[in-house]
Amino acid sequence: MSNYQELLAQKAALEKQAAELEKQLQEARRAERAAVINQIKSLLSEHGLTVADLGLKSGAGPKAAGAAGSTGRKVAPKYRNKETGETWTGRGLQPKWIQAAVAAGKKLEDFAI
Repeated sequence: MSNYQELLAQKAALEKQAAELEKQLQEARRAERAAVINQIKSLLSEHGLTVADLGLKSGAGPKAAGAAGSTGRKVAPKYRNKETGETWTGRGLQPKWIQAAVAAGKKLEDFAI
């Protein structure tokens, strides 16, 4: 049976090995992506195509496509502080002025627009 110090040493060695493997994975991923990008560029050039011909927006990857549909939408405020004019849509965390008013005994409905 191993003692505590030996187990700590084994753990450190495994963590170091895991970090090295992670570095290798990232480098392999970068190299693979670069090769695929070069292949795509070559095919586009060979056939005289552009990104627009593919029906894609420039720079729109899987991450950008999902985020583009949910950004830029304005939501009408539902609550207003009559004293300061501050507003809140009712989405996300409550602003501090709402939190303070509710803690002071007021109701959220008192601020409804």
